Order: sequence, then structure tokens, then C-alpha cells
Amino acid sequence: MNLLVTGGGGFLGSALVPRLLHAGHRVRLLQRSPAPEAEGRGAEVKRGSVEDPGAVRAALEGVEAVYHLAGRVDFDPKDPAALYALHVQGTRTVLEAARAAGVAKVLLASTSGTMAVFREERVGTETDPHPLREVAGWPYYLSKIYQEKAALRVSRDTGLPLVVLNPSLLLGPGDARLSSTDVVWKFLKRRIPAMPGGGLSFVDVRDAADAFAAALLRGRPGERYLLGGANMTFRELFGRLERLSGVAAPRVSLPSGLNVAGVRLLERLSSWRGVEAPIDASSVEMGERYWYCDSRKAAEELGFSPRDPQETLAETVRWLRQHLDREPAKTVAELG
Repeated sequence: MNLLVTGGGGFLGSALVPRLLHAGHRVRLLQRSPAPEAEGRGAEVKRGSVEDPGAVRAALEGVEAVYHLAGRVDFDPKDPAALYALHVQGTRTVLEAARAAGVAKVLLASTSGTMAVFREERVGTETDPHPLREVAGWPYYLSKIYQEKAALRVSRDTGLPLVVLNPSLLLGPGDARLSSTDVVWKFLKRRIPAMPGGGLSFVDVRDAADAFAAALLRGRPGERYLLGGANMTFRELFGRLERLSGVAAPRVSLPSGLNVAGVRLLERLSSWRGVEAPIDASSVEMGERYWYCDSRKAAEELGFSPRDPQETLAETVRWLRQHLDREPAKTVAELG
């Protein structure tokens, strides 16, 4: 098929595009930044933004299906308008242009955080409602919820076949921009001062990419698919990382409110000194939630089969140490 991938140069896209090319598809990328690796593999790259209707229409010429991955992973609450413009308005632009172009299917990359976020220890499924109250202070997740809502509404109103895929935290090798593996990098750099009280779900980026590739033919329009490889408390995760890396896990455990208050104080002190705080309050707040998800639907319908999580953690640590031993210039990534 002739495929368009937006944001194909990001962490997930860099794993997905080679799979699509290997399967014999003709792949075109639309993104703001160069993608020499994808071009070297045979993909066509068009420079442009999903917020530019003209660029989107031009990129859709001759396209039969679209993978819409473009997005910005940013947990700074200071600029919600930019996230809304990219995730919600940009997605509307892509979907409306795809419908006008007669595209047969659109696959949207969302996040498990649009349904599986809890204060108590429980596991989320596709039947859970959007956790608007839980993520109210985190513009990134709010924008992704509104993105999903807008996309599903366009699909219902126009008949455009849409499949939504909801991976949990993506880990594995290749995240040069720290768009997703930031928590492991911060652990290795000893930037996590206290043990978070919650738990997370993570999935190997390569396993997520396999599910995205399978969804082109097997994903049911109008459905959402959670993709989680393992559910772990942060205590278990950091214990595993300690054994893999030799870096000691945080020994201090604080009540949730005190943990967050302490980091906010640390942020203010760092600001007064003109230096970056080792960790931000939003990340600490997220660490006090449970992000567990159930991926049985994706396993049954897409053949999703995640690898041993220990393999994913070991390769994440190895890759970060080999490629990002020093702090990167940017830790917030725009994947498009």
C-alpha cells in the first residue's frame, strides 16, 4: 500500500517505518525535521507540519492509509495551547484532509494515559472512561484525551475508518531525544530523590511497532487498543534497574503529598540559583499514580505479544549508556 506516516522520525516512528518498508509498503513521511535513516531505507520524506493544511494535502496525494504519529511529549504545564494546537487541531487537519483524499484507513498513535490512570492500584481497560480529573493538571494528557475525542468524532461523523492505538510508556533502544525513556535516564543520572509510591506500565517500542504494523489490516475501525508490556510498581522497576545498572535506587520513601511538596520547593530553589531542577513536580505527581493497563484485546485482535520486560530494561539501559552518557541538549521531543 501507499502509506503516509506523520512524525515518522520519532522514537515509535523509527521502529515502525522499517517494518512497513520490510512488508513491501511504499512509505512517505511528513515531518518538520530531516529523516536520513528513513530515506536511506527507501522512504520518501516531505518536510512540513501537520498544522499546515497545504502540506498535509500535498503529502496525501496517492496515499491509501495514514499512520498519524506526530506529537509533542512535554510535561511542562506552561504552554497548553501549543499542545492543543498540535494534538487536537493538527489531528483534525490530518483527518479532514485524509477523508477528502479518499484514504481507506487512519491509525492514530495515542497513549494509555487517556484511560489507564488511577490513584488506587488497579488495571485499566478500553472500557474505562477518560480520566479527566486525574490528569487535569497535566496538559499533555489532556490534549491527548481531546485528540482522541476529536478523532473519534470525525470518524463517526464522516465514516472515515479510524483505529486508535494506546501504548504505555515506550522503552527500548533508540530514543535519542529522551521522548519516552527519560525516567530511566533520570534514574541512571541519580536525579530521582525519593521512591515514587505508584506504578507504571511500559512496553518495548519494537513490540508496539509490531502491533501498529498489524493494525493496518487487523485493527477494527472505531476501536482503541491498549499496548502494555508489563505493569510494575516503581519500587520493582527501580529495583530491577539497580540490579542491571549498579546505580542505587532511591532509599527514601515519602508520603505522596510530602514528596510533591518537596520537589516543588526544590524547583523554586533551583530557579533562584539559575539551574535546572533534577526532576520536575509533574513527573513526581505522575509517579504517585498507577498507570497499569490490560492488553488482552490487542493480543487477541492484533497478535500483540510483548517480550520479557527484563530484556527491554536491559537494552534500554545499555543503549542510553552507549549513546547518551552526557546530558542531551533537549529532553523534550517534538516527533513531527
